[in-house]
Amino acid sequence: MRLGVCVAAILCFGNLFGADSQPLTVIGAVDDEKLVPIAIKGFTGEVAAVLRFDLEVQGFKIVADKDARFILTGDNAGNVNGALQDAAKAYLFNKSYEGGAKRLQAHTLSDDVVQAVQGVPGVARTRVIYRMVTGERSREIYVADFDGHSPMALTTDGRLAGAPTWGTRNQKVYYTSYQVVNGLENPTILEHNLANGSRRVFARFMGLNTGAAVGGDGRVAFVLSKGGSPDIYVAGAGWDFMNDKGDGNLLRITNTLEGESSPTWSPDGQWLCFATTINKRRVLVKASSRGGPMMQISTTGVLSPSEPSWSPDGKWIAFTTQMGDFNICVVPAEGGEAKVLARGEDPSWAPNSRTILFSLRGVNKRGLGLLDVPSKQVRLLPSFAGSASQAEWAR
Repeated sequence: MRLGVCVAAILCFGNLFGADSQPLTVIGAVDDEKLVPIAIKGFTGEVAAVLRFDLEVQGFKIVADKDARFILTGDNAGNVNGALQDAAKAYLFNKSYEGGAKRLQAHTLSDDVVQAVQGVPGVARTRVIYRMVTGERSREIYVADFDGHSPMALTTDGRLAGAPTWGTRNQKVYYTSYQVVNGLENPTILEHNLANGSRRVFARFMGLNTGAAVGGDGRVAFVLSKGGSPDIYVAGAGWDFMNDKGDGNLLRITNTLEGESSPTWSPDGQWLCFATTINKRRVLVKASSRGGPMMQISTTGVLSPSEPSWSPDGKWIAFTTQMGDFNICVVPAEGGEAKVLARGEDPSWAPNSRTILFSLRGVNKRGLGLLDVPSKQVRLLPSFAGSASQAEWAR
């Protein structure tokens, strides 16, 4: 097995976080044999850069013609045109792209390459949501293209906000905002409608209301401390905090003295995975989303797992571990040997169940990175004016 050190990632991290920052890179080395070698010819400027970024993020390696298994040729003198051939010169497709900016046309071409080679939809036209530090006491919620371009502020509240998550079919966003209630800041979960910009209070009990995660059927899991300690609750798709006074269609999943956090749904909606403490050790557990006992998910080889994210194909759970550094790990959904992949925290799976979006700590700020899990290849999103973290990929 031929392994290559991720020098490009180290240089990118240095540029993003400053020369005095600790280099943040993969654990070990990039596995070149898990990357698909492809040559790209004929494209210029922004289109060439977009194609390279999109494909490298999704498991490709840009090489010379003689080393390529696939060759992507084309031009962007007018619209973007692209043709994909295999090493035997057989065409997989030959297309011209119309409508929208050239950047969108390039994203569409890269998605077609991923579909043709890997047999799964590409993610270049998806979006991400994240928290941005915009002032000393201000954290706002932003949405952007998956590569960090076209950022847009969803909130301009001038207060602390965080823990954003996408709602069903990406039509709504849930996030935690520190609202002032009776003169005190009270963490409140708000629901933001992306179609019209309206917002409503989803949960505002006294104490902690945070960590919303939406299942495929519209049910929402979240963390409340109204019972004395942070526990996991599930609300039905039609639950209305303001009208039901917090009691209608609300199910308590856990009832412990320990603090549970970061619920994530299995793709079939039957299970919730979250972090808790058992025998004074931080662990991952799962419980039925309809209620039932907690069952520990083993993460052999690492300690203090937190911030789990269940892959859309149901096979893996990504999570953060802290053993000195914060590291991104994956483990089979049923538990087992954990694989340490890269330095970082707070992972979120792409719809392709291959790429992970995660946060990186630098000098006085944070940034966002993209990780190709099979190869451990890392690429950074563009540097933001503020500190970006707590990101989640649209489904």
